[in-house]
Amino acid sequence: MLEQLTAQPPDALLALIKLYAADSRPAKIDLGVGVYRDSSGGTPVFQAIKAAEARLLAAQDSKSYLGPEGDMGFVRAIMPWMLGEFDPAGRIDGLQTPGGTGAVRLAADLLLKIGVRRIWMGAPSWPNHVQIFDAVGLACETFRHLDVATQRLDFNALETALDKAEAGDAVLLHGCCHNPTGADYSEAQWDQIAETVAAKRLFPLIDLAYHGLGHGFEADGYGLRAVLSAVPEALIAYSCDKNFGLYRERVGALYAMTAEPGQQAAIQSNLCALARASWSMPPDHGAASVRIILEDEGLTGLWLNELESMRARMRSVRDTLASYQAIGSVDLAAVGQQNGLFSVLQLRPEQISALRADWGVYMAGSGRMNIAGFTQDNIPHFIEGLRAVTA
Repeated sequence: MLEQLTAQPPDALLALIKLYAADSRPAKIDLGVGVYRDSSGGTPVFQAIKAAEARLLAAQDSKSYLGPEGDMGFVRAIMPWMLGEFDPAGRIDGLQTPGGTGAVRLAADLLLKIGVRRIWMGAPSWPNHVQIFDAVGLACETFRHLDVATQRLDFNALETALDKAEAGDAVLLHGCCHNPTGADYSEAQWDQIAETVAAKRLFPLIDLAYHGLGHGFEADGYGLRAVLSAVPEALIAYSCDKNFGLYRERVGALYAMTAEPGQQAAIQSNLCALARASWSMPPDHGAASVRIILEDEGLTGLWLNELESMRARMRSVRDTLASYQAIGSVDLAAVGQQNGLFSVLQLRPEQISALRADWGVYMAGSGRMNIAGFTQDNIPHFIEGLRAVTA
């Protein structure tokens, strides 16, 4: 029966990794892989994580299962950072998931179980969003999030889409540091989104995968809190893979906000049942390390300082790229106004291929580039290549 299967196309980003690794040119630049890199090109382990892991190693006396809900100390330690001054009055709880991806998948499973059949989302988006929704059978309707050519966020397209949406539809919203465009809604736009979602009785799923990497936890959480303040119910997919640098540990959580506190027990039981059928129990090590950090004032301070240095480095790179204003038809000025790890440039496939072949610049075929792949030293080389392929 396995003979019925046909080979699937290889993952383009994984293929890019192999091409980059095989390139011997010293001036090559990796803008493809979506992880943070420091100025030397490495993805370091946070010092705060190293310290927490040492404590975990010394104190942990068992590797037994925690249950499908995972480390609830971790889940609840994240909540004050996520919610800020918003008080859910007992209406929000969650469970641990294998990364933000696991949280989105579990959210999709739950949406289907409660009768949601259609979800709206801006495009471009993280490619796995559509794959997850397709896998569970949610119909996905898209609208333009960003006009890549002009680098302008298309808020009118969002308004039009939400106007077409029907009560009971879900809507996916990137909480901050939009992947892959870096283009985030303003606070005024978030207020309007919250008002519309509530008025239309839509079910929000907020993906908060880069919290703290834009302008800090308070500013990056504004949109989430605006929506939660306006609606009775919501799902929040949260990732610690980026803001704690725990990529391979797969550390995430899914939170559900209910209309009444008394509904939480039923929601949690359903989430645990769905999780049990998918991954059974989540991995422990990374989540336990995060919990240890957030329970210790000194480690929390160390972690925040490390996160601030990451944020400052990416902001510096964005400012430098933006100082070139425009290279041919490519608008770089807007990159300075965007947030997080990614931005998307308006480049044709042949231009992206020429950047790779002639200049050793590796980026996704969509024009998405990882801002953390730049350093102050390699930006001039990138600009020179960009001028050459857009001339």
